[in-house]
Amino acid sequence: MRVLGFSGLDGARRFKRDRLSGLTESEYAIFQGADAAAGLVVGGRVAAAAAEERFDGLKHSEAFPAAAAHYCLSEAGIGPDDLDLVAHCFSYEPERDFYLGQQGYYGDLYREVLAPEANRAVAEKALGTDLGGRFLPVPHHLAHAAGAYLPSGFDRALVLVSDGLGERHSATVLAAGPDGFETVREIGAHDSLGLLYGLFTLYLGFRFGDGEYKVMGLAPHGDASRYRRVLERLVELAADGTYRVPVLLENVTDLDKETYRPALAELERLLGGRRAPGAPVEQRHMDIAAALQAVLERAQLHLLRAVRADTGLDRLCVSGGVGLNCVANGVVLRSGLFDQVHVQPAAGDDGAALGAALYAAWRAGERPEPGPGTLLGPRYGAEECERAARAEAGVRVTEAAGDAELASAVAGLLDEGLVVGWFQGRMEFGPRALGNRSILADPRRADMRDRINALVKKRESFRPFAPAVTAEAAAELFELEPEDVHTFAAMLFVAHVRDEHAARMPATTHVDGSARVQTVSRADNPRFWDLLRAFEARTGLPVLLNTSFNVAGQPIVRTPREAVDTFLDAGLDALVMDRLIIRRAGAAGPSHAEEKRAAC
Repeated sequence: MRVLGFSGLDGARRFKRDRLSGLTESEYAIFQGADAAAGLVVGGRVAAAAAEERFDGLKHSEAFPAAAAHYCLSEAGIGPDDLDLVAHCFSYEPERDFYLGQQGYYGDLYREVLAPEANRAVAEKALGTDLGGRFLPVPHHLAHAAGAYLPSGFDRALVLVSDGLGERHSATVLAAGPDGFETVREIGAHDSLGLLYGLFTLYLGFRFGDGEYKVMGLAPHGDASRYRRVLERLVELAADGTYRVPVLLENVTDLDKETYRPALAELERLLGGRRAPGAPVEQRHMDIAAALQAVLERAQLHLLRAVRADTGLDRLCVSGGVGLNCVANGVVLRSGLFDQVHVQPAAGDDGAALGAALYAAWRAGERPEPGPGTLLGPRYGAEECERAARAEAGVRVTEAAGDAELASAVAGLLDEGLVVGWFQGRMEFGPRALGNRSILADPRRADMRDRINALVKKRESFRPFAPAVTAEAAAELFELEPEDVHTFAAMLFVAHVRDEHAARMPATTHVDGSARVQTVSRADNPRFWDLLRAFEARTGLPVLLNTSFNVAGQPIVRTPREAVDTFLDAGLDALVMDRLIIRRAGAAGPSHAEEKRAAC
């Protein structure tokens, strides 16, 4: 089977702008169907996957992922006519009567954006092929569940899918096994933890669907006890493990549901005025974020304890947008409820594209191979990297003779305090840069976090950076069990830095002593592992600060040209592409690499 899966609801953003004039930009950011992506499964093997934002430059793009899809097909050497199925990670046909029974906005939304026939037509136009008999809508949470469970390697497991909403549900727990998926619990869209977190993201002055990371990063700066009782009343826990979020029922009219204005007014009544975007962050904002994070974790554990007791299943898979809350994931892992926890690396809707393809292949009798990893995007060779570097005046390019020399030279630059763009191999699939499209720096320097936040990433000073560490040293430096080392490979869990090592890594240790750890093994990423080992040889510490290779408002870079442009625009000190080390003309050259040529 050759199955292309895709996510996104083409035209959703445009539809809202056309139908609802006069909203704020924050309100226009509230829509379903962002994070369009494509994933290709061939013969049970994941061949390729990529998000459309990396091609069209629009963060959280909802457009049909035409460029991502054509990349996936080219990676496998096939064309659209060779596909057996195209699977979409939404299935709104069962909700047809519900939507068409409403006059105006939501009836038109169904016809123009949500309906399977509308999405099939968009796909056919973009791919240039007739999909008659080859188009499969997959229920949203089932796509998420398949994308988490099928590659996990687990025989049987619970699967928690939690997000803003699928077609009508915001959380689904399934029991998964070789015979399929059985729903254990469902929680409706009006009781969504994902939407509640998004509501508070708006209240705290950040952008819905993009600023939730900021709220999570802000939380450790606060005192959860100050507002915890107030926020706990917003999430009512039921005896069966489910929960209700009544504040979301404040949104009654079409305009209410598209702006959250009544629910935000209720938060202002309970907590005081909301923070304006760009306004100073006050201690009360930090305290509210801390209480929100605590309430999210409380509700999730409440649900998981109940389904764990009911089913006896001791392995857990996680997907959906809430699955990107690595602090909550760490709490679940440390709870001891499950022997193993696997989070889909692209837990948001980009990952649902791959999940839809995996589900379709599984339904046809193909059990996908476990663990495809995250390096599923485009790759570029040395010639393409060199061509991009040489096209820019005022830079100097040197080339290392081999990987060992490259690692030694770049480790030297990092040891000297330089900030380095690192562009290697296949692009990561998912929101995390894991050593192929990364910005790297020395975690030992206390000022490095502020420097990168202010000058390079242009983001809030309270947001932490992640440490990348060799798998061999992870359990020694961080509070994680040796058997869980590979669980941390995709930067999806938070662990605490061991007390005796915290002072060695001030730039990657958060205010509460935690860190969003990424473990790196030689087998998974040999060139990045070599660099970590070379840095250890110089400094005694096998850890680097790792953040995504982009600036604020920009998707992570995809091409060598984008890497060079971002290197120059962001003020990075050096750029490494393949074995090329690129500096501005006049900067000190790498001490361990033979200079290939003078200024280009």
